[in-house]
Amino acid sequence: MTYKKKPSWLRMPERGSEEAAKVRSILRKYSLDTVCRQAMCPNLGHCFQRGTATFLILGNRCTRSCRYCAIEHSEGFLDKPDANEPERLAEAAAEMELRYVIITSVTRDDLEDGGAGHFANTVKAVREKISGARIEVLTPDFRGNSDALKVIADAGPDVFNHNLETVERLFPDVRPEASYGMSLEVLELYGKLAPSTPRKSGLMLGLGETEIEIRNALQDLRGKGVTMLTLGQYLQPSRKHWPVDRYVTPDEFDAWKDEALAMGFVSAASAPLVRSSFHSDIYSGLT
Repeated sequence: MTYKKKPSWLRMPERGSEEAAKVRSILRKYSLDTVCRQAMCPNLGHCFQRGTATFLILGNRCTRSCRYCAIEHSEGFLDKPDANEPERLAEAAAEMELRYVIITSVTRDDLEDGGAGHFANTVKAVREKISGARIEVLTPDFRGNSDALKVIADAGPDVFNHNLETVERLFPDVRPEASYGMSLEVLELYGKLAPSTPRKSGLMLGLGETEIEIRNALQDLRGKGVTMLTLGQYLQPSRKHWPVDRYVTPDEFDAWKDEALAMGFVSAASAPLVRSSFHSDIYSGLT
């Protein structure tokens, strides 16, 4: 299998700058992971230069093995959640002077609550440390566990994000241990638990989906009350991962943004290098 040559519009940002070095230093100081690094995000340098990062809690190994994802998979024993991680993360966020804090995690099917309690503790720690901070959580599906979702809702994040990632036809192949319908149910249920909290989701494009399948997925998300959307280009992390079917042009991403807004999405970040948390502080409209 060979990689498709990347077009010019996918040139990655530089990783230098004094601000980026400061972010790396703080993360090392508090022994924290970021999805930026673990998932090989192409925007790592750009976001670090902005002084931001997306915190990855509950370890850096996942109990699932999605075919698009660079995060390490583990079928064996995983460490228990680090009880001190929420406080360390809050300290780091304060030192980075973040006003918008994004918290995500690996999937932890080995935990009874899927790690929901740890998410909640982290949200609470940030609230206590940074007065007025806005918090976005990007969660796994918790296997559709309504009790776990209620724990998250009770913690009161400002934005709830759960990614659909791909269209219904490709879902069983790309995300074999998850369910398209379950992800939609998670987004719908959270809306019932916290009706005033914006819900967000995203898709990767370029995995082999058709235009009508993208449109159907967006309509499914709107039907569940999702109002914030991210669309970005899928990039193959390694030769063992799902191959790139095609590179979607910037003009096509612009057209999808216009269509999403016409469907009723309040915000739509749509561009080749957009990822779930890309400029979330701006696109959320909460800062």
